[in-house]
Amino acid sequence: MKQRDIDINSNDNTLFVTQQCNNHCIMCCQPPKKIDDIEYFYRQNIKRILSAPKDLPIIGITGGEPTLLGDKLISLIELIRTHLPQTSIHILTNGRNFVDYNYAQKVSEVAEGYVTMGIPLHSDYAKDHDIIAGAKNAFNETMLGLYNLAMHGVGIELRVVVNKLNYLRLPQMANFIFKNLSFVRWTAFMGMERVGFAETKNNKIWIEPVEYIDKLCTAVQLLDDFQQEAAIYNIPLCLLPIDFHKFAEKSISDWKNKYLDICNSCKMKQQCCGFFATSTVPYSGIKAYL
Repeated sequence: MKQRDIDINSNDNTLFVTQQCNNHCIMCCQPPKKIDDIEYFYRQNIKRILSAPKDLPIIGITGGEPTLLGDKLISLIELIRTHLPQTSIHILTNGRNFVDYNYAQKVSEVAEGYVTMGIPLHSDYAKDHDIIAGAKNAFNETMLGLYNLAMHGVGIELRVVVNKLNYLRLPQMANFIFKNLSFVRWTAFMGMERVGFAETKNNKIWIEPVEYIDKLCTAVQLLDDFQQEAAIYNIPLCLLPIDFHKFAEKSISDWKNKYLDICNSCKMKQQCCGFFATSTVPYSGIKAYL
């Protein structure tokens, strides 16, 4: 697998560390593989860190599941902190391995306040979360991992990927987050990328944003009322009520932005995320603001 070159002008410079994962998420855009690749990517990423621009604002670590690296993940964080001391680090992880209190502590010690963990929460019900994550006991381990990280002061971004199995309970999830996870820095609600499992299992998991926008907006408004920061990703502005445009972010990965022909006449195009370039089918209900 070839990694994208680091680009100082991009908002998505990542170190891909493994294709292995201890979850098997039903909507995963990059399905995991049982392959012994950790050492290969580890050596590759050491070179990438050492050659990265010193003024790189942020770098991501992703997979697969980065915590499967064990202490090698800690070594990568230490190397980034040494050679890119002003660079923030975002790690996309399911958080389950932070059920080990000592591991969470070791990561926090090398993070020095520069690391944010992006951790998905699929439901406020353990059973539903585990079904979506494709792993038994995933909910309990993720929740304990969240608490262990928070106890050590590690920044947390909570991610909710909206799908057919969880959209009806988005407002209840907002209440759950406020009552049980109010320490997270923000909650990101995300539209699905229709590729990988989200494509092959689309009848089970796929839902158009027009079908869940009301539930999504209710959840976002609840968190905002609770003074909890919330954001919406991967939903075009034309599908959101105007009052919720302020919560919409343009992109997580700028290189994935794509627009339809109808978007060219839209006055909101420059502020809009458009579509995933990797998705096989665009969202329905798109219109242009004229």
